[in-house]
Amino acid sequence: MGQGSIGESPTRGASIGQSPTRGASIGHALIIDGHNDLPWALRQEFGYSVAEAGLEAGQPRLHTDIPRLRRGGVGAQFWSVFVPSTLSPEQSAVATLEQIDCVRRLVEAHPGTFELASTAAEVRGAVERGKIASLMGMEGGHSIAGSLGVLRAMAALGVRYMTLTHNDNTPWASSATGEGEDTGLAPFGREVVAEMNRVGMIVDLSHVSERTMVDALACTRAPVMFSHSSARAVCSHPRNVPDSVLEMLPANGGVLMVTFVPKFVSEACHDHSRAVQERRVELGLPVGFHDVAPAEDPEAAAEFDAWLAANPAPKATIDDVVRHLEHARSVVGPKHLGLGGDFDGTPELPEGMDGVAGYAPLLETLSERGWPAEELDALCWGNALRVLEETEKVAAH
Repeated sequence: MGQGSIGESPTRGASIGQSPTRGASIGHALIIDGHNDLPWALRQEFGYSVAEAGLEAGQPRLHTDIPRLRRGGVGAQFWSVFVPSTLSPEQSAVATLEQIDCVRRLVEAHPGTFELASTAAEVRGAVERGKIASLMGMEGGHSIAGSLGVLRAMAALGVRYMTLTHNDNTPWASSATGEGEDTGLAPFGREVVAEMNRVGMIVDLSHVSERTMVDALACTRAPVMFSHSSARAVCSHPRNVPDSVLEMLPANGGVLMVTFVPKFVSEACHDHSRAVQERRVELGLPVGFHDVAPAEDPEAAAEFDAWLAANPAPKATIDDVVRHLEHARSVVGPKHLGLGGDFDGTPELPEGMDGVAGYAPLLETLSERGWPAEELDALCWGNALRVLEETEKVAAH
């Protein structure tokens, strides 16, 4: 597929949703999803025991299992090999290797469902064989422990994108939620981007600060990805992308993969999340991601539970997600949109979304609102595959 093609999709026959690799209509084109935290959920919930998770039979404790992946029409998944940015550099690198091992064991345990992929050609081949192409993305530059050698090793192990930061700054890049001044990319950060271009790893700008976004777009030679972010003009959460940056995507060729996290798509949910964090800080309770949950004062925890019962979280809806997609389409056009659900990386989902089976109601709503089939195919499949393919071309030349 070339730069000018909107939405080349392996599922397109005479109408949207006819999938020769599935043998039945799923109601929409196959999905390339930009971000799923199942590996971390397997670590936290099942001690990395893929067998104990029972994904082939359905797993109600998770957003992701094989029956729902099939019902949702997922054709390719970027599995996040996330580790918390609260770990030391050395711990981060080791834990990321454990996450990569988890993805590999997941694929080995279910050879009829998953197939490892690291190139656009391998993604297409897996789908032609009826498998879910399984790619990997590192969620945070802390995973390379400040080493270009580690970056190259991760690429050799099949990691196809790296988010430059997670929730905290790295020594070389500012995070959207990091402390202190937004200094963007340091000189070493520009070296990281250049090396990612050279080895064919997609530069992912979810989680990074606005200045880091701008700096990375200025120095990358390949298209970027926002693997799981939405539009800041619709919801003011700092994890979302401002229009001033979105306007730069068409020239770069990159893709915004809109996410479903309630606090990123609903202003009411964002306000509530902020109030929760402030209340926990007031009570001296831990906030943020941790490998092992810190101890909590029982009295403070009980007081927080009472506060939460009196101040329940509002619900996000599929219409909230639609607003982000339609706003972003008006800014960047249909060639630069995708989907990055962040399933199993958020405790709540918009109402009406049954985990990874939840794409259908969203895409049905977009279709009812007049999105043509070729734009839905681009959203689901074509745009993300193009970014992967063009990143490979930059590396090859």
